[in-house]
Parts: sequence; structure tokens; C-alpha cells
Amino acid sequence: MSENIDYINYSCYFTVFREGEQFVSYNALSMVISGEMELNDGAQRQIFRSGDIYLVRKNQLLKFLKKPGEEAEFKSLSLRFDDDLLKTMSSEEEFVLPEKLKMPSFIEVSEVNHLKYFMESLLQYKDLLENKSPELALLKQKEALILLFEHDQSLKNMLFDIANPYKIDLENFMQKNYHFNVKLDRFAYLTGRSLATFKRDFEKIFGTAPRKWLLEKRLQQAHYLLKKGRKASDIYLDLGFEDLSHFSFAFKKQYGLPPSILSI
Repeated sequence: MSENIDYINYSCYFTVFREGEQFVSYNALSMVISGEMELNDGAQRQIFRSGDIYLVRKNQLLKFLKKPGEEAEFKSLSLRFDDDLLKTMSSEEEFVLPEKLKMPSFIEVSEVNHLKYFMESLLQYKDLLENKSPELALLKQKEALILLFEHDQSLKNMLFDIANPYKIDLENFMQKNYHFNVKLDRFAYLTGRSLATFKRDFEKIFGTAPRKWLLEKRLQQAHYLLKKGRKASDIYLDLGFEDLSHFSFAFKKQYGLPPSILSI
């Protein structure tokens, strides 16, 4: 279950849970209360445990895996940063965003004691925040940002960059990110294109429609992994398929045999 409280979110899961769509549309500061959170952006994979704190960057692809502990459910606390607030703060500081810098998808800040004290203190305000106190939520957003910038001024380059993604190399992006389970309009947005322009550019580059290419690319990788001894149940989610039955049906249609045969 998950309780949405403006921009502060308390989550609790009793079983392993993966996010449905793997597109991050907001900047957020999060703390694991119990259990484990695994983040994977395709290049970096990291597990966060009880007491760990991390900052997630908006407008990127990221896989989330929430696992309950042996004796406790998964619990986390997240504080999202509103774009209007970030825009206001950057204007007040007359902040000038430097040339686009490559920033990581997520940053661990568990070692910053004042952030840990701050996140722990939010648990004491749970009742107030559940009663939807917008003034308190806004105050806590600002407080978190001040603490983050006191820790590292360069984080402004990440959090104050609220512009839409700019046009990038579509072929390179898709080859790296085909395994993320997101809609075509998300891929289009992240490559700095409208959906229509994305489809047109895609067909020029790959010679086929995006959906067809994505399915074939995922199935090719699945075939390779199954031949290496991996099990279908272990890989279908990592390759962007919604469920095991859909993956098995598509694989059999493409290769003429069920994936279970290859993994034997």
C-alpha cells in the first residue's frame, strides 16, 4: 500500500514489488525504513537497506525493486520536490545552470548525518502530514533542499535543472535502454522528441516500427540469456515484459518453442 500526501509519501509492501512503469518524473529524497530497495539504471545497480538515504533524479529510466526483510515488511519514506518550488528557489538565488552536465541517476547520501536526522524527524510528523497539511509539506521540502545544498552545492546542477530533455542520439539511447518497461511517449520525451517525430526518426534509423523493434530486441536478448542457462522467470521482468505468460507467448511465436526448453 502507499499513502500519497502531497509531496511526502510513506510506502509499505508485504511482498516483493516492482514498479510498473520505470520512468522517473520527479526529483526525490528517500529513506528505507525496513527491508531493501534495489535501484538499477542499466549501468549502476545498488541495494539500499534500513536507514540508507538516496536522492533520485527526474527525467530518467530507473528500475525499482522493493523487498521486505525477513522479519519486517518493506517500508520507505520519500519526499518529492515540486518543480515550481525548485524554479522559485533557483530564481531567488539567481542560479545559472552550467552547460548540461552528466549527473548520476541516483546518489547515496546515507553518510550525511543532518539528512538522516531530518528524514527520521519526518516520521514524527506522519499524522499531521496524513491530514494533508500543505504548509508543513512545503516547509519540509524547503528544509530538505537547504540541507542537501549545505552538504553539496553541486546538487543544484541536478535539482535546479527542470527543463525538458533536449534532443539526443536516438539510436544510442535505445540500444542502451530497450529493456525498460515504459511507453513509447516516454522514450520520445527522453530523447527530446514528440511522439510523431520519434516514430519517424526511429524508422529512418532502424528500418522498422519502434514496438516491433523493441519486442524483437528483447526476445533476442532473452534467447541469448536462456542459452546461457538463465530461467525465463528470472529474466522476463528485467527485459521489459509485463508478465511471464506474455513473454512465453511472444518467445514461442518468435522461435517456435517455449523458453523453458532452452533453459534446460
